[in-house]
Amino acid sequence: MAATALPGNPDVSAFIQGINDKYLEVHRAYEDNFWATKMALSGASTSALSSTKNALDEFLSSQDRLRAVCDAEARPDLSPEQLRVLAVLRRTFATYVSEEESVATLRARLNDLEAELAGVRNRMRLGTTDPATGEFRPASSVQLRNAMRMSGEESARRAAYDALRSIGPAIAGPFAAIVRLRNELARRAGFPNYYEMKVQAAEGFTQARLFQMLDGLESATRQLATDARARLAAAKGEDSLKPWNISNALAGDIETRMDPYFPFENAVDVWARTFAALGIDYRGSTMRLDLCDRPGKYSNGFCHWPVPAYRKVDGAWVPAQTNFTSLATPGSVGSGKTALVTLLHEGGHAAHFANVDQASPLCSQERAPTSVAYAENQSMLLDSLAGDAAWLARYARDAAGQPVPWSLVREAIEAGHPYAAFSVRSMLAVPYFEKALYDLPDDQITPERILSLADEVEARVEGGPAPRPLLSVPHILSDESSAYYHGYVLAEMGVHQARAHFLKTLGRIVDEPEVGAALTRVYWQPGNSVPFLDLVERLTEAPLTADAWVKELQVPVEVKVAEEEVAYREALEAGPRIPPGSPVDLNMRILLVHGDETVADTEVEGSLPAACAKYTAWLANKGT
Repeated sequence: MAATALPGNPDVSAFIQGINDKYLEVHRAYEDNFWATKMALSGASTSALSSTKNALDEFLSSQDRLRAVCDAEARPDLSPEQLRVLAVLRRTFATYVSEEESVATLRARLNDLEAELAGVRNRMRLGTTDPATGEFRPASSVQLRNAMRMSGEESARRAAYDALRSIGPAIAGPFAAIVRLRNELARRAGFPNYYEMKVQAAEGFTQARLFQMLDGLESATRQLATDARARLAAAKGEDSLKPWNISNALAGDIETRMDPYFPFENAVDVWARTFAALGIDYRGSTMRLDLCDRPGKYSNGFCHWPVPAYRKVDGAWVPAQTNFTSLATPGSVGSGKTALVTLLHEGGHAAHFANVDQASPLCSQERAPTSVAYAENQSMLLDSLAGDAAWLARYARDAAGQPVPWSLVREAIEAGHPYAAFSVRSMLAVPYFEKALYDLPDDQITPERILSLADEVEARVEGGPAPRPLLSVPHILSDESSAYYHGYVLAEMGVHQARAHFLKTLGRIVDEPEVGAALTRVYWQPGNSVPFLDLVERLTEAPLTADAWVKELQVPVEVKVAEEEVAYREALEAGPRIPPGSPVDLNMRILLVHGDETVADTEVEGSLPAACAKYTAWLANKGT
């Protein structure tokens, strides 16, 4: 796209650029410290994280800046393009500005408490004790969940579950203080509680409307989940419903037999070819990838942007700079698939935010008023490909290049599809817990009540103690991801609706360049200048509902198998649009790092295949 200056009054354009420049300064300072502390880099400082977060909050909550934007917006000589950008600036600052001067003090106190809680969580001695030797074996929460899924020993699975459960009591005390302060902050800002404030800020509608949508999905999947639990108990015994056994009972040995078709060392190449075949372009971005788990590293994958993509008012393009992490443990069963799905998911976030083409980085940053559902919809749509037979036939290959056989794909469908409602209920449990948590009166927000409330919600929504204890979900702890998880549920509604639309209009999703073109044009370029619900309707020509998702859950397994076999055989005959070993151009520089160490860099190595080869060699040496 040719560089075109922002039309309209030049003084207003200069005003917009001034805000952009200052925002990028405070935003980047915070994001650099966020990455350093979450990745446990040398010299990382929770104090610096807190102070830069305070500076970012002060910038966003400036009443003077909001008034200046409103004054500019009232001028009669503005172009439509200037009005669109100013509207985003106004919505952003209005989200954070409060008439209560004490709100800034509360925000600063919250930042300090959250930094302290992050330190508590990072320093936890998480792991299991070998019952035979008494040896303590450190393990991250991701490794513990993987052990519950893959270990053949029930005692080992129980130990992993107990370790995950230990997170709740460890964090409940400091977390209770944070919850009370978050609610106080919301009340000072004119909201009944923190959840209401976050929903209105990010989604632009009320908590009541949100839970009207969630309640409909909960009601539609309640019996499906009850039937699935009964089916599992009948097939594998009542003990299979114990929280440390459910994941293993569902996985069986399918994941072990699938594992050779997802070599960890191929994950970056497969992700890159998948996205390139969809026509996705990162528009000159730089991405830093830290893929492997290690002690002290944050226990959840994420993608953040030290520099959000945007177009300066003079028309110059500013490409995104992205920090991207996952928690792979090379060599363990399932690590390759986990890494790949994370790459598809977080790489989907990166593709989305790399393509926002508006005249301010405030249109392409991930915090409110950017809709959580909007942000997550893009990544979840793209990571859904890994479950498609059409994708598996093209991209799931073993070390010798042989495709995963249909017999194994069929077994995976037969083992998983009847229990798909479990994942819906697991997703729903988090927003129902957070809603109930922030609805509590202050005198009931105690460590003991938080722990019991989590158990109550797990029992009500998931049918019993959950294999992923609610208080082990990292999102609920930190400001930017708390009262956020409902976005995954709304996003998944949008995923199924978009998939149904693409299959109806294009006939396929995998290796279809028009999918990438449509996502770029309709979903990505507007950024947060258009509400999420409007974007879904623009793409799919229908309002957002859970209908497509529920319909998919209700498909009989034999019908699902028949449909997927047709897709598998057609895809196997066609092969991947970009074969293994072929040049891949995502229009992006990629750095493969491990903590402070830069392992490979496409700019230095000359190509993505060369960088992947160097990273593979590093992995081999690391494992010896």
